[in-house]
Amino acid sequence: MLVLVVGPSGAGKDTLINAAKAALAGDDRFVFPRRVVTRAAIAALEDHESVTPEEFALQAANGAYALSWEAHGLSYGLPASIRDDIGAGRVVVMNGSRAMVGAARDAFPGMAVVVIEATPQVRAQRLAGRGRETAAEIAGRLAREVPADIPDAISVDNSGAVDDGISRFLAILRAFPGN
Repeated sequence: MLVLVVGPSGAGKDTLINAAKAALAGDDRFVFPRRVVTRAAIAALEDHESVTPEEFALQAANGAYALSWEAHGLSYGLPASIRDDIGAGRVVVMNGSRAMVGAARDAFPGMAVVVIEATPQVRAQRLAGRGRETAAEIAGRLAREVPADIPDAISVDNSGAVDDGISRFLAILRAFPGN
């Protein structure tokens, strides 16, 4: 099954996914494929394949993505290989976007959505730590965002200690059936 991990910027999605990937490395039920993004990755924060917008469009035209979408002026893609993993009964854990949950559910019936949340204050600190945006841009981003309203989503509050968020996230993942 597909487990789509979504939530606002700074909630800690990549942190929780990376920790789960490390903790579940010996469990072949779980697959953590890299998504493709038209932005350079910050190695300490993100794990994705970076491509130019032109390369992304070419790959999309050639069927490289099971799902693709645009958000924040960037293009994102989930590799077509996830279809084989899901078909083999594995739990595929991917970082997604709230805007593409409907398309993901159409493509992968029975998928699960895990929403990672954190307070605006915690998210502002995390976003500032990335160094990608000014304080004014971060404040604007936080003011624009609306809470996720996704039916049947599982919520993880990642406002506190990172280890607590990781424990909650791992417990959710381990509860999903896999091959």
